[in-house]
Amino acid sequence: MKTVEQLKTRIQELGREAAQFSRQAVETSKTNREQSKTLMQRAKEASKRCQVLIQELKRQNT
Repeated sequence: MKTVEQLKTRIQELGREAAQFSRQAVETSKTNREQSKTLMQRAKEASKRCQVLIQELKRQNT
């Protein structure tokens, strides 16, 4: 089980990662659709992991 601070740090990291992948996908979409799809999928996965950790954080705080 991770501490609250570890969870918060990881949530922030995953949020930044998801945003970065999303931005890269938008930039790439004009030239390479396939790579853009892959980047958007990675952004979605990072976002899902982030949401799971947010739920875990909420459980620990109750």
